[in-house]
Amino acid sequence: MSVDIEDWFQVGAFETVIDRSDWDRLDHRVERNSDAVLALFAEAGVNATFFTLGWVAERYPQLMRRIADAGHEVASHGYDHARVFSMTPDQFRSDLERSHKLLQDASGQAVTGYRAPSFSIDQRTPWAHEILVEEGYRYSSSVAPIHHDHYGWAGSPRFAWKPLPNTDFVELPVTTVRAAGRTLAAGGGGFFRLLPYALYKWAINKMHRDEGRGAIFYFHPWEIDAAQPRVHNAPVKSKLRHYARLGAMEAKLARALGDYQWGRVDELAELELELLP
Repeated sequence: MSVDIEDWFQVGAFETVIDRSDWDRLDHRVERNSDAVLALFAEAGVNATFFTLGWVAERYPQLMRRIADAGHEVASHGYDHARVFSMTPDQFRSDLERSHKLLQDASGQAVTGYRAPSFSIDQRTPWAHEILVEEGYRYSSSVAPIHHDHYGWAGSPRFAWKPLPNTDFVELPVTTVRAAGRTLAAGGGGFFRLLPYALYKWAINKMHRDEGRGAIFYFHPWEIDAAQPRVHNAPVKSKLRHYARLGAMEAKLARALGDYQWGRVDELAELELELLP
């Protein structure tokens, strides 16, 4: 179970219409929404991984401490949601170093996991995994092995794999399912929020039955906040994806928390490493 902690105005869907220089002037809702997620997890008895922007940790360090104190993993989502393929290797390293210090200092935890904003490690960034290893990370969950108009590395492994030989670093792709000869998204996010819950259960149960694997689920705190501000000048497709069925998300999430057993991503990484050659 994983949560990508970013505020409503930091998502990739709005990156062309909301400037980073305006972020501090907008209505910050990430703390209250993340606390609501913590309450859901506490009620369900679930420990999870919170992939968090350094920008958020810098402004809400006590939130990081509450996450850690509740038994969850604090991991990195980069500093300010810049996509990896938009950076040079040196810029990526600097982004990692900046966010790592902020997250580790605020949480009091060793930060060993990373998820690229918008799953932006792909065939354009052959250097990214090597830099993650050099910076002390143990795992990444940054690849979506699908075709998508905003991200995706189609043809990459669907389950845990080692991007670099002779290391104990593992990549844990977001969950997909094979159906009708295609690889389809099944790991949460918009797929989970927009489509019927029965379809999610079918996809996860099919993957488990056919391939004997568990799921890596992800969502964002803003997805349970139907009262968040509206961005009227965003593209129509972006607005549909972002705002549709926000009011239904919390109840669906509670169902998923109860229907399956969940754990932290760092724990999964250790289990997968034992199975990989």
